[in-house]
Amino acid sequence: MDRIDRKLLNLMQRDASRTNVDMADEVGLAPSSCLRRVQRLRKSGVIDRIVAILNPAKAGRGIKALVTVELTLHGEVHMRRFLDIAVAEEAVSHAYSVTGETDVVLMLRLRDMEEFDALSERLFRDENNVARFFTMIVIRTAKEETAIRL
Repeated sequence: MDRIDRKLLNLMQRDASRTNVDMADEVGLAPSSCLRRVQRLRKSGVIDRIVAILNPAKAGRGIKALVTVELTLHGEVHMRRFLDIAVAEEAVSHAYSVTGETDVVLMLRLRDMEEFDALSERLFRDENNVARFFTMIVIRTAKEETAIRL
């Protein structure tokens, strides 16, 4: 990956709806060369996917919560089972297996507290492998970035 690839990736991370001609002009390439570079970056997996980033509040999911989960039983089978259940939930936007005092960290995007209560019943209270969970409701977001600095 060279300097021009990084420029293209930075442009696309800011606004992937820009036309190929526009990006080519900005990085000083012919449109055909620019298109080949973008296709190569996609084929190699550097560009994982191109998506629209929604405004959560305007999309009806204005409450954000972070939940840490401690499991009773450990090991790959138990971790995988819990993560499979968690990622099937519509409100779970991120799910991580982590090191430290907790086993799993979840980020939730919720419509309302009733949705959180129902999800808690399904994931945490009815799930016999959850020893405890701690929920933090986000009051203010200081930074939320999807771009990776190159």
